[in-house]
Formats: sequence, structure tokens, C-alpha cells
Amino acid sequence: MSEERLVRVSKFLSKHLRHQPERLGLVLAPGGWVPVTDLLAACARTGFPVSPEELAEVVRTNSKQRFSFDETGTLIRANQGHSVEVDLQLEPRVPPDALYHGTGERTVQAILERGILKMSRQHVHLSADTATARTVGARHGRPVVLAIDSAAMARDGHLFYLSDNGVWLVEHVPFGYLQQL
Repeated sequence: MSEERLVRVSKFLSKHLRHQPERLGLVLAPGGWVPVTDLLAACARTGFPVSPEELAEVVRTNSKQRFSFDETGTLIRANQGHSVEVDLQLEPRVPPDALYHGTGERTVQAILERGILKMSRQHVHLSADTATARTVGARHGRPVVLAIDSAAMARDGHLFYLSDNGVWLVEHVPFGYLQQL
């Protein structure tokens, strides 16, 4: 599959498995799962056919590991980043002492005043390392990395979750736990 096709399929899947499943007639089951056969049929019905081989390649090669199959290979889901309500069935986890959030320079002041809000997503996304956070921030302009005192947040009762692709998730990050690097 060409790189261009890979990106198009990945974006199509992100849109419909994270934000608009109803546009394909899909319903996300608990965990965010959708039967692969239903997804492929819906793609074909809407004029964007995806083969099982293409789907497997996108899941396997997506640099952000946005998607995963269940252990049987019959269900697929987006690992995180949903704007639609879905129970991803993630268990709370103890985070590392520090986590990181990348953002664009223009949003830093608001974040330092209000904290990091999930906005239209279900969770705030945090990285375990500064390099990943910087890459994320660069998608929004000149990147700025914020350090989060996740150990203190956890001690204070905030729940953290770890998605299948290694992204840390939390409801919000109050400004008192942030520091600009």
C-alpha cells in the first residue's frame, strides 16, 4: 500500500472510530470495539472500500499505534482520542512520577492559568517522555513541553489510565501540577 493510501485510511478510521461512528452506521461497544466485518462493510457502503489486508497494515504500521485488534482479530478499536462517549474499559494505573504534555506556544498561558482541559476529547493525553511531547506540540505550532507532577496528582486522588499504545490519560490536569520546561 502506498504511503498516501496508508495515511488516507488511517485518517478515515480515526474520524469514524474516534469521532463519528454513527456516520458509518457503527455503534462502539464497551471498550470502543467494532466488529471488523461491520467496519469493512460500512467503509464499502460509503464509497471508501478498505480491504482486510489494508486494515491490518494500518493497524500494524501506524506510527502512533492509534488502533488495535482484539486477541481474536475480529474486533477493532481506536486506542484513545475519542470525542464520542465510550467506555474504553481501562483500569486505573499508577503513573510515573512525571509525565509530559506538548502544546503550541500560543496556548501555554491559558494552560498555565486553567490547567490542561480535555476539550472535546474524553481525556487529556500525556506522554512518558519529553521527545514525544515535543513532537505532539509541534503539530500545534512552535512546541512547548509542560511537565506534570503526576505522582502528586495520583496522591491527591486523580486517576490515570494507560492506553494500549502507551499514552497516559487523565480527566484534567489542574494548573498547580504543571511546570513549563
